[in-house]
Amino acid sequence: MQTDIDPRSLIGRKAFDRNGVKIGTIDEVYLDDATGTPEWAAVRTGLFSRDAFVPLEPSTFADDTLRVPYERSLIKDAPDFGVGRHLSPEQELQLYHHYGLELSVAPESPPSRDRSFGKVAGQED
Repeated sequence: MQTDIDPRSLIGRKAFDRNGVKIGTIDEVYLDDATGTPEWAAVRTGLFSRDAFVPLEPSTFADDTLRVPYERSLIKDAPDFGVGRHLSPEQELQLYHHYGLELSVAPESPPSRDRSFGKVAGQED
């Protein structure tokens, strides 16, 4: 996918599968932790409003729609992690395996607990 697209411009856009069948509407875009580039989109599907994660690479964005090169049935069967939270490296790995994608670099492990990276908002020492 084009990396120069503002991820916010994807929110609310329609997503279609490889056959041109509508999957749903993009709810959220998830960025790669290391590079900050858009990596996954959560697409609201069906009557029961489940969000399915789809990879933005090798998807394409044209004419204000996202074209995902997978069949709708595979997309609907993607692991469901809910939206609004950070994807863990393990969850990303599950998504990569689900879509048959190769990992160029192993996902980063979370920082060790003995290293301090500052305070979390709303938490006291």
